[in-house]
Amino acid sequence: MHPPARRLSKLRESTIREMTRLALEHGAINLAQGFPDFPPPAEVLAAAHAAIDAGHNQYAITWGVKPLRDALTAKLRERYGLEFDPERHVAVTCGVTEAIGAALLAAVDPGGEVLIIEPFHENYLPAATFAGADAVFHALRPPYAIDPDELRRAITPRTRAIVVNSPHNPSGRVLTREELDGIARLCIEHDLIAITDEIYDRIIYDGRPHVPLATLPGMAERTITIGGMGKTFAVTGWRLGFACAQEPLATALRTVHDFLTICAPTPLQHAAAAALALPESYYEQLVRDYTARRARMLAILTEHGFRAQNPEGAYYVLTDLGPLAGVGDDHAVARHMIREVGVAVVPGSSFYGTPGLGHDTIRWAFAKRLETLDAVAERLRARLA
Repeated sequence: MHPPARRLSKLRESTIREMTRLALEHGAINLAQGFPDFPPPAEVLAAAHAAIDAGHNQYAITWGVKPLRDALTAKLRERYGLEFDPERHVAVTCGVTEAIGAALLAAVDPGGEVLIIEPFHENYLPAATFAGADAVFHALRPPYAIDPDELRRAITPRTRAIVVNSPHNPSGRVLTREELDGIARLCIEHDLIAITDEIYDRIIYDGRPHVPLATLPGMAERTITIGGMGKTFAVTGWRLGFACAQEPLATALRTVHDFLTICAPTPLQHAAAAALALPESYYEQLVRDYTARRARMLAILTEHGFRAQNPEGAYYVLTDLGPLAGVGDDHAVARHMIREVGVAVVPGSSFYGTPGLGHDTIRWAFAKRLETLDAVAERLRARLA
């Protein structure tokens, strides 16, 4: 028997995907994996069909089809004032997951350190592992605010990069300008590369602004800005993300992407360009719809005794174990929820790298039709009473 690579010894199946698999097995409503259960915009679907019919079915240029690169850079310029050359600074990737992995492979040498703020999306740690980097964690506790002085204590001479996620999954925090200024000062002081996961930048509540870290003074040349189309346009299965950076990071990033996946799906890239041409009214309605879903989810949780922090962005809410605290830790509660209640959630500890943290929390995804959330409420009433 030949053992696998030792660097993979601490990795396991994605907990989120495990919960989805168990939800399918037990017929549970899936509030674990963050995908919508409603269709994408009709115009976007029509554009995908048209691209296939037009013959866009072979390899695209590695960095992405030109209409999409042009649309992405135009949107980033128009909305945030970010300046990227579509011919040199952009890579269209197979989702944000690939973009994070490619960014870490491009930015961090083996033996370097990556600072990860926890709780964090579970793909960040494997991405650091694949790059041969050591992950160092800085834990946030409710209300999940960043204190730059505390963050500084996690930085060492080997720290090369920091991963920043806002709007934040799983807490729903949207980092303020003051918090981002603090991160920027640390990056400049310690010569760090910032890798920013901004996939939820269009799902923000109550008029809060989204401030890309790359827009702050001194950060444009040291930030890899990452986003994607899956959440905004309800096409998570299309696996379309992007990463933008200035030179020399841009060339390194695009080279890694080239040999990881060659290119993202060609016809779907053309459809994504059409999605980015949708009017601003689309995004306004998107936020209204998610605001209604957030309110419904919070009302359900409150009714059944789960304590939650109001999400400021994205479409997740972290809660305590509520009336199921006596069942066991977060993993025991998540499995009980699937098998006995018929609702799938994610154990909170899967969003932490520090042992012992998150075992008293679970994450709920509310990117669902209101009818689906009503069905969740019915199951909770029937089986938690």
